[in-house]
Amino acid sequence: MQNEIAYSRPVTLTNILRFAVPTIAMSVFMSFYTMVDGLFVSNLIGTSALSALNLVYPVIALVTAISTMLATGGSAAIMRKMGEGKPDEAKQDFTFLILVNVLTGLVMCGLGYLFMGKIFGSMSLSPEDSAYCWEYLSRYLLFTVPILLMNNFTLYMIAAGKASLSLLCSVAGGVTNIVLDYLFIAVFRWGIGGAAVATGLGYSITAIVGLLVFSNRNSLLHFVRPVCRPQTLGRAVTNGCSEMATALVNGIITLMFNWTMLKYVGEDGVAAITIISYVLAFAGSLYAGYAYGVAPMLSFYYGEQNHEKLRKLVRTSLKIIGVIAAATVLVSLAVTEPLVSIFARPGTPVYDLAVAGNRICSLALLFVGFNIFASGMFTALSNGLISAVLAFSRTFVFTVIAMLALPALLGVTGIWLATPAAELAAIILSAVMLLKYRRRYCY
Repeated sequence: MQNEIAYSRPVTLTNILRFAVPTIAMSVFMSFYTMVDGLFVSNLIGTSALSALNLVYPVIALVTAISTMLATGGSAAIMRKMGEGKPDEAKQDFTFLILVNVLTGLVMCGLGYLFMGKIFGSMSLSPEDSAYCWEYLSRYLLFTVPILLMNNFTLYMIAAGKASLSLLCSVAGGVTNIVLDYLFIAVFRWGIGGAAVATGLGYSITAIVGLLVFSNRNSLLHFVRPVCRPQTLGRAVTNGCSEMATALVNGIITLMFNWTMLKYVGEDGVAAITIISYVLAFAGSLYAGYAYGVAPMLSFYYGEQNHEKLRKLVRTSLKIIGVIAAATVLVSLAVTEPLVSIFARPGTPVYDLAVAGNRICSLALLFVGFNIFASGMFTALSNGLISAVLAFSRTFVFTVIAMLALPALLGVTGIWLATPAAELAAIILSAVMLLKYRRRYCY
């Protein structure tokens, strides 16, 4: 009952932040996982190993894409049923989707080991880089099931009114990752494989806690006897396909950036773009955290047909994101040099490239928050098609066009400008869609 009261409260800034702040903090801590790996790897192993983290990212992005699709799409479908007054069906669907996640994780783990050799063989890597890539990914794949469960339980805890617990799990996972990174790499000398194990164990904390929490029948959502409804899985896949596209396309775009940097600069460019990707991912996690936090509210109010609350939530959210956007740009520009120096020594080519690149790429932070929220909002409103169009256009279509055109005209500067240019084009499309569907959803 207490969890249901949370949705009956008026839509005020305070009540919105009760949902959003824990998920923002949670998302920020989750972004620490790869950043911390990069920090320890670059300082204790070397820049070649740091580049390897970026080279295996497209494979990791596939795991992230599937788990994100099932988590965001499933959460939207289930909370819509809760808003429609169908709690029993929602719990049955919830249990069914968790089982789907487990089976999917096992299949993906097996396929990863089956094709890993062919993947790295097709990249024409040096023996050293290939060894680093194989060592990291072979350890990471062991945690495929916990990673899928972690992404799902993170959102379902929020939907069940346990955002603080979700945050606590993320903090505990982040701290665990930091401690184990140091132990496994610096003390036990496990190399880059130790970083993968540390990350996997950090993810596992949320997975274990989630299993315990949702086994408790006093939770708003809890495990019951599942009912296999293909339409439920279909809705989850459809609703979450935009988030899946975002994660999956990020891997493809990472490959494009790597290849372009190798062409114009060389291996130093790959290391530099790895550092900048950490900075952008950290800032982007603020927006993603907010979108995840308010998504259950959007889905519930839409299912309840409470247009007044839905309208106020959307408009207040746009104001909040505007404030965050201005703050992140200023902070990113202010801390560029000290932040880059954590990963690369000042005066080195990698340092100089990363500093120059981050100052240009920071412009993207003016737009990315609105784009993430627009896509997430349409997912929460069960309009997976529009959400997918927004996400795919932003992360792939506009980025590919910018990557093909700008470097040819401006060289390395064009590589750095590609991300801001793509986000600018995407925010125009997001604005068009928000205006077009305003009457349909009454926001």
